Amino acid sequence: MKVVLFCGGRGTRMRSDGDGGLPKPMQLVGPRPLVWHVMRYYAHFGHKDFILCLGYGAQHIKDFFLTYQETVSNDFILRNGQIELLSTDISDWSVSLVDTGLDSPIGERLRRVRPYLEGEEMFLANYADVLTDAPLPAIIDRFAAADAGASMMVVPPNNTFHVVDVGESGIVGGIAPVSEMPLWINGGFFVLRQEIFDHIPENGDLVADGCAELAKRGRLIAYPHRGYWRPSDTVNQRLELDRSWAHGERPWALWEA
Repeated sequence: MKVVLFCGGRGTRMRSDGDGGLPKPMQLVGPRPLVWHVMRYYAHFGHKDFILCLGYGAQHIKDFFLTYQETVSNDFILRNGQIELLSTDISDWSVSLVDTGLDSPIGERLRRVRPYLEGEEMFLANYADVLTDAPLPAIIDRFAAADAGASMMVVPPNNTFHVVDVGESGIVGGIAPVSEMPLWINGGFFVLRQEIFDHIPENGDLVADGCAELAKRGRLIAYPHRGYWRPSDTVNQRLELDRSWAHGERPWALWEA
């Protein structure tokens, strides 16, 4: 199945003045950028045909693939001045890099790569900045068997806020971590059918427009995942992932198992 990755956002909460306009998917976790980790996750399950929706910082992403260095993440032998790779990351990948506008909403980015999805009954989509150990084959199988136009992986909130139960008199009846409440949030991993395009208007949003309309029609399903799931919306979240990689704690790196 083809994989659409939304790589064009500005990621203002992660950027710093000295990053040279680096887009969020190109921020490093270990020796490779976030988008590489997401792509390796999909490739591990056999999905190696990628469509990258570019926008802000597009040249950084283009340069990364145009000058890709296999030796950064693969062992090799240097013999007589020639490099002999002992393994490879992306030699069997297909990567389409498509300019989808500098400030386009995600739904519009998806609309603009529709020609590259012609003939695809189902396809995958992702924000390109979230890492997980979710069982992708199970997610796809459940969706394929359902009468639905889209599937959204949902996860419990993983922030540190507490929910406070306050009565009318102001007396607090209880305090509980938000992660323990019966709540689910969008996990950023989608399986979609062509039907999604019928519900995204020009400059619309994938979730607020497309998925919301499918939900009204009873054609959106959720896949709850309580395992490993980490976003990288802020500098601290990205640094946490980088530290985990450095310490060998890489639950999302299923390809290493």
